[in-house]
Amino acid sequence: MSCATFNVAASLNLNGCTKHAVSKPFGFRHRSTVHKFSSLFIETLNLSSTDSSFGRETPFHSFHSVFKCAAQNSEPSTSVGVDTKNNSQRVTVLVIGGGGREHALCYALQRSPSCDTVFCAPGNAGIASSGNATCITDLDVYDGGAVISFCHERGVGLVVVGPEAPLVAGLANELVKAGIPTFGPSAEAAALEGSKNFMKLLCDKYDIPTAKYKTFTDPSAAKQYIQEQGAPIVIKADGLAAGKGVTVAMTLEEAYEAVDSMLVKGDFGSAGCRVIIEEFLEGEEASFFALVDGENAIPLESAQDHKRVGDGDTGPNTGGMGAYSPAPILTKELQSIVMDSIIIPTVKGMSVEGCKFVGVLYAGLMIEKKSGMPKLIEYNVRFGDPECQVLMVRLESDLVQVLHAACRGELSGVSLNWSPGSAMVVVMASKGYPGSYEKGTLIENLEEAELVAPGIKIFHAGTAYDSEGRFIATGGRVLGVTAKGNDLEEARDRAYRAVENVNWSGGFYRRDIGWRALPQKQYYTTKG
Repeated sequence: MSCATFNVAASLNLNGCTKHAVSKPFGFRHRSTVHKFSSLFIETLNLSSTDSSFGRETPFHSFHSVFKCAAQNSEPSTSVGVDTKNNSQRVTVLVIGGGGREHALCYALQRSPSCDTVFCAPGNAGIASSGNATCITDLDVYDGGAVISFCHERGVGLVVVGPEAPLVAGLANELVKAGIPTFGPSAEAAALEGSKNFMKLLCDKYDIPTAKYKTFTDPSAAKQYIQEQGAPIVIKADGLAAGKGVTVAMTLEEAYEAVDSMLVKGDFGSAGCRVIIEEFLEGEEASFFALVDGENAIPLESAQDHKRVGDGDTGPNTGGMGAYSPAPILTKELQSIVMDSIIIPTVKGMSVEGCKFVGVLYAGLMIEKKSGMPKLIEYNVRFGDPECQVLMVRLESDLVQVLHAACRGELSGVSLNWSPGSAMVVVMASKGYPGSYEKGTLIENLEEAELVAPGIKIFHAGTAYDSEGRFIATGGRVLGVTAKGNDLEEARDRAYRAVENVNWSGGFYRRDIGWRALPQKQYYTTKG
């Protein structure tokens, strides 16, 4: 695999931060014009990631991915939209995406009093059958002009972009330029997720706590550094890798194999042309979400997911096998620390760099065992999946109003209302995931499963109809069986009761979601 290189050393002004070898060449496949815009260089992004919500590679040439941060995405739109303070006007919303996260967003948006209609492009069979949105399967969400035309034709007053791939490709830039209020960051601001190295450089410059690291494009140098540091150690592909570009290597051999996979074999395409090698942090992971309007940020409720595919947090990383909210590990005190030491410095830093962030910041955190303090593992620039599912079933505020306020730079003073109790989602995935898996397996009894207890909602991530109108699996993560309860144990029991009633021989799920918060009942025992 060959990667073109671009030396960005001269473009960086990191207040003397040279300890992370930023003078080394940075690899990229696609050539574009690069502009300096303040003191921190937005690196060239890796755009050929495959996202299961779309099922094809992100085309680079669909949008103007020129790196000039003009903060377009933070400006209020004028030609299309509504006054968020005028509750008498109802808004037509377009959700971009077709996975479980997007189904949950459609569900919450449709429940908003200020929402008129929800469209979802492309959506999926489950979203369409639920009545939570009208799916527009033939709208090419990578064609900015087509999306803009659709919005004008249908009177769309708010676009919510779900997945990271169209954000990194620049869809929000195109929509905001056309005067369409869009919740989601510009391509430049999406570099927080599109390049882990960029995120690390921002942390360096603005003193945001994170694991120590070095960046490499040369496999021999990377292996030498690993040998010096020892195992366990973490190896990350720099670009978008659908949640699978991270290896927590417990041995040197595992670490070397991960480096070869990314830098030699090219298993992650251009996303793996550069790797970040990080210290291993021992502790408990948690997810922290904040809505951002370019200058202000407000926290969402806490949530915690399970990345590993197997019970007991074993096996390879996935996009997420389940989640619950609230997360006991994130106390009110810790949430305040996260806002003050991580989220706010990030928002202010991006603004200083001339690249205001508008959208949701999803901080993957490690609560260190030795200090009890949070460190930033990674940023995502969209709602997490499956965390979005548990957050959306608990949200009681008008989501349309809140997201529109973010688009207009009016989040200051906004507060959110949440239902009491807890929520949990258990992901049902195709057997073989996160590796190869069979598509087209039959799924039955979903309606009955939703009725086994109160507060159950099944979100579809990867389903379609067969020739007889029955649901079949088309993805790796296929269903998000979600339940609310008065407490986490009740939510857990309801979710697993529903899971047991889904008839799907081609699927599997973890039986221990929530085990950290419910150690006395680590594994859920199935009937029979």
